[in-house]
Amino acid sequence: MLNLEGVRGAEMEFPVDVDVIYEGERISRDEAFVELGGKSTGVELLRVTLPEYIEDGTVKLKGADFSEMEAGKSYPFGLFVKITGERLEEDVEGVLERRIHEFISYIQGVVHRNSRDKVLIRVGKNAVEKGLTLKHIGAALIQLLKKEYKAIEKAEVEIFTQGEEVEKLLAQAREVYRSRDEKAAKLKDEEVDVFYGCAMCQNHAANHVCIISPSRISGCGVISWLEARAAAKIGEGAIFEVPKGSIIDENKGEFEGVNKAVTDKSRGATTKVYLHSLFDYPHTQCSCTQAIIFYIPEVDGFGIVDSSFKGKTPFGMSFSTLMKQIGNGAQHSGFTGVGLAYLRSPKFLQGDGGWSRVVWMPSHLKSDLRDAIPPEVYDRIATEKDACDLKALENFLRARGYPIPQDRVEKHISTEKPEEAPPGQRQPIVHAPTRRHVKLTFINSEIRFKKLIITGEKEKNI
Repeated sequence: MLNLEGVRGAEMEFPVDVDVIYEGERISRDEAFVELGGKSTGVELLRVTLPEYIEDGTVKLKGADFSEMEAGKSYPFGLFVKITGERLEEDVEGVLERRIHEFISYIQGVVHRNSRDKVLIRVGKNAVEKGLTLKHIGAALIQLLKKEYKAIEKAEVEIFTQGEEVEKLLAQAREVYRSRDEKAAKLKDEEVDVFYGCAMCQNHAANHVCIISPSRISGCGVISWLEARAAAKIGEGAIFEVPKGSIIDENKGEFEGVNKAVTDKSRGATTKVYLHSLFDYPHTQCSCTQAIIFYIPEVDGFGIVDSSFKGKTPFGMSFSTLMKQIGNGAQHSGFTGVGLAYLRSPKFLQGDGGWSRVVWMPSHLKSDLRDAIPPEVYDRIATEKDACDLKALENFLRARGYPIPQDRVEKHISTEKPEEAPPGQRQPIVHAPTRRHVKLTFINSEIRFKKLIITGEKEKNI
């Protein structure tokens, strides 16, 4: 059991286990007592502040706890963490904020997804029946943060489930996010000799290595180059320096040092990465990515879908379905996951033509990015309001003069329709590298089975 000694507001014994082995736990909607965030607002913010503004070890709750919530419902959720320490600086906030995802997932019966203002937490019925409360979650977070980072001298947590209070925190958090992103955007890849790597999500995607450069934020959208640098200073083991080394392909974003780092940290599963291209060796992703960029061969263009869009892309797949297929830490040519700030980067997919190749995205995302999308491209990008299937997308683009190679259209459009795709739509073509051998890597795992049989066919000479 977790030791809550010294944590105010949670004097009772912790009712469930807290361990890294629960980080990969799954809780279905039927198994969940409630959802926090998700369909409702879900936001998290961590700030470094002065010692006098922190009541160390305190967990404050404004709103209903689980005992006052109705089973099966979705509730707004806000989490505000305040920390202080002589060695802590503001630039480390994003990295420690990202660890909230990991630490809350250590709690048995609690599943945490996403970050910033896209948070979703599922709390299992069994955990609530055992007596788990929101104050327990806050207390566990304080203990885990202080145990992992000796530089944190004091910590306090505020939890909000009242809609009005959550909205206040959301407004404050978005201003902080904006400030962080603007600060990071002033740097350029050419101005630094060192990038950073992050292996924080390898418990979800064993071979995933996130490369963070001034021009490319982490896939979760939380850790910029500045924040990664600050994290490395305080000994954040999951974040490490990546010397750029020589430039192999400046346009696609291939560097000798990056290739060496991903080869080492992925245990050889990935040996080559393009930071600014979607094809052949794209950046890997895990399930925490904020947005997915995907190639649409039928129109020779790119689509972008973010985690907040609940509809279908033109080929009939939602963000969550796409993520289940490609969020495994492997490379899938024609697909990559990105942090939303990368969509504003001057190097955005520069190896493939950048914004000139984008043909579809959700309407809310297009509106949010109006200032980043070139004016000559903006009106030519379709949304779910213009095209809900491939045929409609093709017609929309042709009417606006987008150059669709006819031979490419005829080659890729198939009359066969997968069972899971609606009429007139089809699954995307995933150009995954073919490997003859399969390598399984288990990290922080406990495996039990009564009988295991592995069979395989002998290779045939052709």
